[in-house]
Order: sequence, then structure tokens, then C-alpha cells
Amino acid sequence: MLIREYKSSDLPAMIAIWNEVVEEGIAFPQEECLDMDTGADFFASQTYAGVAEDGGAVVGLYILHPNNVGRCGHICNASYAVSSACRGKHIGEKLVLDCLDQAKKHGYGVLQFNAVVETNTHARHLYERLGFVQLGTIPNGFRMKDGHYENICPYYHTL
Repeated sequence: MLIREYKSSDLPAMIAIWNEVVEEGIAFPQEECLDMDTGADFFASQTYAGVAEDGGAVVGLYILHPNNVGRCGHICNASYAVSSACRGKHIGEKLVLDCLDQAKKHGYGVLQFNAVVETNTHARHLYERLGFVQLGTIPNGFRMKDGHYENICPYYHTL
């Protein structure tokens, strides 16, 4: 498994994986899927975008970008996506660890997740195992695809 910066040739696989998570409607706040044009712009606009490559195929990705500006510009945010066919293989852990390194290399001091869905227990356990601290719970902060609301849990990790 290789975690590396994305290349333009990775975009079709990245967009497919990203859209799979968006369409599941249980983790990302986005509701609109990416196409080749919007996807190219979206991934290029990030501070850093990394992919997990296994056997020459992109099986996961992450994006890293500022969480805020100015006096809070040292805080970054990230999102992770793993192909449903490859989940359960610790790809997410490798992506998060690489993201922590890249965030530090890019001068950030804190990585903050604004909206981890409370029922996303696999992600929450991973973040906590890697030293992220939960800041609390925001009741009904995430609208699921079926329309009901779930609590969200902000997390942070000092870099």
C-alpha cells in the first residue's frame, strides 16, 4: 500500500470513490456529486490531496485544507474516503497518519474535524486511537440521506 500525492491520472478513481461516499449520505456534508470538471477543480483547490494506491489502483483518498482563516488559519480540516470494496483493510488509518504528517509539513498546528457523525463508530474509534480528542457533541448536527438527523462530534489533534 502506497500513500502519495494525487496525480491528474488518479482523478477518475478519486471522483468515483468520493461520489460513492456522497451518495451513501451518511458521512460527508456534500450532497452534489463531482464530475471530471468539478472534481479536477475541487481536488486542485486543496492544500494537499493524497491517495492510497494498492496494486496500481486508487482505493482511497484524503483532502487537507484550512479549517478557518486569519488568526485561526493554523487549524486545518480533512476528509477521508475509502472505496467500499476495500473497507476494513486499515486503509483509513494509513490515510489519517499520512494526513497528520502532511498537515504538519504544510505548517498547520491543529487538525480539526468539524462534523464526525456520532454513529460512524469505526471512524471515531480510529481517531481516538490515533490521539484525537472529542470536543463534545452537537445534537442533530448532520442530516442523513434519509432525512433524519444524527449528532455530530467535533475532534481535534495537535500537530
